[in-house]
Amino acid sequence: MSPTRTFPLLLALLLPAFAHAELTPAEQRISAAIDADPARPVALLQQLVEQNSGTMNLEGVAKVAELLRPELEALGFAVQWKPMTHTKRAGHLIATHAGRAGSTRMLLIGHLDTVFEPDSPFHGFVRTGDKAVGPGVGDNKGGLVVMLAALRAMQSAGTLKDADIEIVLTGDEEDAGIPESIARADLVAAGKRADVALDFENLAQENGKDMGSTARRSSNSWTLTTTGRSGHSSGIFSASMGDGAIYELARIVAAFRNELPEPKLTFNVGLIGGGQSAQLDAEGVRIAATGKSNIIPAIAIAKGDFRTLSQAQTQRVRERMQAIVARHLPHTEATLSIEQGYPPLPPTSGNRALLSRLNDVNRDLGLASMAELDPLKRGAGDIAFVAADTDGLVGLGIAGEGSHAPGESADLASIPRQAKRAAILMTRLSQQQR
Repeated sequence: MSPTRTFPLLLALLLPAFAHAELTPAEQRISAAIDADPARPVALLQQLVEQNSGTMNLEGVAKVAELLRPELEALGFAVQWKPMTHTKRAGHLIATHAGRAGSTRMLLIGHLDTVFEPDSPFHGFVRTGDKAVGPGVGDNKGGLVVMLAALRAMQSAGTLKDADIEIVLTGDEEDAGIPESIARADLVAAGKRADVALDFENLAQENGKDMGSTARRSSNSWTLTTTGRSGHSSGIFSASMGDGAIYELARIVAAFRNELPEPKLTFNVGLIGGGQSAQLDAEGVRIAATGKSNIIPAIAIAKGDFRTLSQAQTQRVRERMQAIVARHLPHTEATLSIEQGYPPLPPTSGNRALLSRLNDVNRDLGLASMAELDPLKRGAGDIAFVAADTDGLVGLGIAGEGSHAPGESADLASIPRQAKRAAILMTRLSQQQR
């Protein structure tokens, strides 16, 4: 065998021995503890999934919290349930661990609820090898078991005692209560206390590779109402009758499509209706409309959303939309109301520095470096409510596919990998001063 072929072979044989070369003894104990108990996280995941916790199943959300309470208390956390009766939601589970005075304060974020209400035909937990299928198995119950596995490993290795951690698990992430100023008050307050926020929603993957997430886009909703003069259709476009409500609405929607596009922005029309009469229901998901082909429509309504990467982009898009709406067709009027839901989490230098720290962990674990995920490939999330106050990293939860749809699945083999990443990252952060 030639020397040029011998060296790569020797290197390949030696690499496993050096894969953990940069891990401290405590970090090696973390890794070993996670490998030693692969069944426990899966057993807890099955319990969580089998308990329905659709956002509006208030009792079910509270039961998931009660399943998690003893897990956290056994780790030395002080646990509190915060009811959200004012917002017509179940509540939030908040847990605190004091740690060493002056160490980096970490905020861990997850949620108890799913999009699957009790009447959903998708229920139960089915495991086939390393694949588990069930409502919320990935979003976000898989993330909760990753979080707990990481914390248990830190306790086993002796690194949890120094960690200053606050955990906020919301009960309404999938359908936030109103007003959000109350629904997210506890999370926002925790963000102001924190130095770092770690979000345990799904791990993103591309072409089989784990990706790092430093950003999430906003979620904003809008309602457009147009009106016009009604009468016999023979008068449409005349000087006395004008263009009618539906043409005015069509003009605006078409102008949105042609004039709004810019990088990292998406916008959608999700509901539309109009005629002689049109009325949006109280939930904002149905339009009851009447009309005839020979009557100029008096009213039209459309609802949609738009998603941005920064508050500056949100404001810019709002202003452009309003300017488009103001250019009325003859004898028509239009109003556009915009409600900001989830704010954006922009990809700041601080967030990217956190990803760099995570990639240091990956290197020392012998794992591949995680490239930065395009924010277009993540939806809105709770971590955005603390983006103005602290650096953050998203996607420390379980890997999987099909979130929010029947057949949602999780890759159970990703639990140890993600738990090691999170536990070692938190251990290293806890060892530095605020």
